[in-house]
Amino acid sequence: MKLNIVDEKVFKTLKEEGKELTLQELTDKTGEPCKKVFKSLKKFFEHEIIETKARKYSLTGKDPAAKEDPKPASEE
Repeated sequence: MKLNIVDEKVFKTLKEEGKELTLQELTDKTGEPCKKVFKSLKKFFEHEIIETKARKYSLTGKDPAAKEDPKPASEE
């Protein structure tokens, strides 16, 4: 998964804090606009890099820089 600058800031902040953070906390700590932070969170959630509980976000432990496993070719 390719990360943009905001993605990198959000991931780094979650990793360094080591706890669940709200959207507002992430916005404050990264200095990025709320919309951009939310877009990064959405991308991370779709790739199972973060999880959310009661509007707080935390890392799942999955590395966003790791390449996704290619789907095995069907055997004929």
